[in-house]
Amino acid sequence: MLDQIALRAELADHYDLSPSTDIAKANADIYARMDRVVTPPDWAVYAPYVAAINKLKKERNAVILAHNYMTPEIYHGIADVVGDSLQLAIEATKVEADVIVQCGVHFMAETSKILNPSKTVLIPDMDAGCSLAESITPAGIAEMRAKYPGAPVVTYVNTTAEVKAASDICCTSSNAVQIVRGLDADTVIMTPDKYLAQNIAQQVPEKRIVWWDGSCIVHEQYTARDLKDFREWNPGTRIIAHPECPPDVVAEADFSGSTSGIIDYVTRERPEKAMLVTECSMASNISDALPDVDFVGPCNMCPYMKKITLEKVLWSLHTMQGAVEVDPAVADRARIAVQRMIDLSAKLAG
Repeated sequence: MLDQIALRAELADHYDLSPSTDIAKANADIYARMDRVVTPPDWAVYAPYVAAINKLKKERNAVILAHNYMTPEIYHGIADVVGDSLQLAIEATKVEADVIVQCGVHFMAETSKILNPSKTVLIPDMDAGCSLAESITPAGIAEMRAKYPGAPVVTYVNTTAEVKAASDICCTSSNAVQIVRGLDADTVIMTPDKYLAQNIAQQVPEKRIVWWDGSCIVHEQYTARDLKDFREWNPGTRIIAHPECPPDVVAEADFSGSTSGIIDYVTRERPEKAMLVTECSMASNISDALPDVDFVGPCNMCPYMKKITLEKVLWSLHTMQGAVEVDPAVADRARIAVQRMIDLSAKLAG
């Protein structure tokens, strides 16, 4: 666990991080990307960190990859690449910088390291985990293989390198249907998200899909009753759900898709009001680009994603601590599963 007092003392010795309206004004172009959801006083607090990080990453020849669940000051302020798990995995294969800073959770940093074994991959907080990643182990994969001999194992990217290494191919929420449908097998094992698997099973009825009993602490909290009640209170609102939600929640929604799919849908459809049934930062990060859409309703926050802050990103780049390592033998096997996903996605999309 990071020592916040020592971290702040170290940064204070090297950077003036006091709130500054001058630095805020000097970076007005960056603020314009998020001014609908970040107040001017808050931007005066964030701006010194943003300026310091953007300067330091040039000095370190670093690139910042940020997931769609990052807070706006990270997503708009310092990220070089943003996207869902698939987009970040693909972009990680194209990185030319020496250093990758992963603004996301630990499995994402592991994936970047698997795809870039010679590069330094930093995660600003090693405790940024994932309930899905923690729900499955290689022993669980072996258990499923024993139950369903010969069935290929499709593993969600929200897993550890060891679990990926024990799998046949990876998937994300944006390409799971393609991956499962493209496999030459009647029975397919999906791990670890049972709700994603159940939702995919409805879209690929020609396959027998069996699953591990895992779920996301953010998306499993939503219920179909929540959505029905919200419709009654807010008629005309377009409800958009992530496929990690339970199937009855997805059935009640107007659209279901990955984080990139959600962004594409809202951008294309431009509903007057939209409720995003996913992690809280999603609506914040796309609201400035879509000022004509009123994002309403409840959301659930991922405590792991929110462990990544500007302060920790600056500390990580300053000290070069928080390097993610993956055993080379494990990485070699995991890389096969991840690369199969990327290659099959490209082939099926072509």
